[in-house]
Amino acid sequence: MSTLIIDYGSGNLRSVAKAVESVGGDPDVTDKPKKLAKADRIILPGVGAFADCRANLDNRDLVEPITEHINAGRPFLGICVGMQLLFSESHEFGTHPGLDLIPGTVDAFSKKMSDPEDNSRHLKVPHMGWNRVSQTQEKHPLWAEIPDASHFYFVHSFHGVASNKEEIAGMSDYGIPFVAAVARNNLFATQFHPEKSQKFGLQLLKNFLAWKP
Repeated sequence: MSTLIIDYGSGNLRSVAKAVESVGGDPDVTDKPKKLAKADRIILPGVGAFADCRANLDNRDLVEPITEHINAGRPFLGICVGMQLLFSESHEFGTHPGLDLIPGTVDAFSKKMSDPEDNSRHLKVPHMGWNRVSQTQEKHPLWAEIPDASHFYFVHSFHGVASNKEEIAGMSDYGIPFVAAVARNNLFATQFHPEKSQKFGLQLLKNFLAWKP
């Protein structure tokens, strides 16, 4: 089965591809819309500014094949900004439209740092390092053989705020609780980097390759 990693000028594509290979996958890194249309499963990684990432998807005509892939029920995995892009809009340096596949917004950790009630005000941003993830959809196939509250690796200054709590698949905490993973039907996405998360990150990628929604 073909696993395509979307190249849209953002993301640590080599690391993701090597991680997929290490768990038995045969990844194809591409920016060709026609290839995406035929893919069995797609991974959308992402590093950088939300607006730039969204513009790169638009400029390469990748939005339509991504949404068609998801609407067709084929497995999809978003990583980091690849998760944030699924939300309705981002408030990163302005307001920017997302793909609106997961209702909600993308907000900064520092949004309330002037508020003395906000426990995150003394924490460094970006949030960088290992954090526990509590599985809120414990029986989801992508959590198979991954213990609840396992550690995963994060690098981000913004986090998703999901309107529909049922679409939250994992939560973490960095001064404030934040969404670490979302899921709906054939779509799964993580704020953390499974390709950098060692044993349990690789298990999640292995689960994705075997996933039949």
